[in-house]
Amino acid sequence: VLRLSKAMEGAQTSFPRADLSIEDGCGSAEGREPADLAAAFEDSRGQDLRAGRSLVGPHRADLKVIYAAKKTDAKQCSTGEQKALLLSLILANARALAEDFGAAPIMLLDEVAAHLDADRRAALYDEICALGAQAWMTGTEAELFNELGARVQRFQIRENEGVSHVEEVSDGAQG
Repeated sequence: VLRLSKAMEGAQTSFPRADLSIEDGCGSAEGREPADLAAAFEDSRGQDLRAGRSLVGPHRADLKVIYAAKKTDAKQCSTGEQKALLLSLILANARALAEDFGAAPIMLLDEVAAHLDADRRAALYDEICALGAQAWMTGTEAELFNELGARVQRFQIRENEGVSHVEEVSDGAQG
């Protein structure tokens, strides 16, 4: 959480900044000492026995995401806003990895353009290219990637009698 938050601070991005925290069923996990977790385990032992499973612990943790500019929980945001917040986290993680390792990561983004308008798609593609990342992006409509222009190598996968065939697609032959 701290690493992603730091990567979002001051980033030149078209995507919304998210305030992040971890909640583990006992409130915020930030600043908690190991002794606090041990006490929570002890306090919940009876409930755990009755339930037949552990009800308290790190496995119960959730990432809480707040759309910072609107001070709104991501759960309450529109689908488009949630997608923008998720992309903000993905891009922040990519920036942090690039800083940590000195090279941008390989990014695998499935249906990344869904729910994004043309301006938001262009901003996403510009940020991925600015990172210098190799990105594999899938989509059901070739037009969703038009904003990439000549910065992209396109492939199309076709099925014929149960066998997948991969073809490189030239810019003029999308479809």
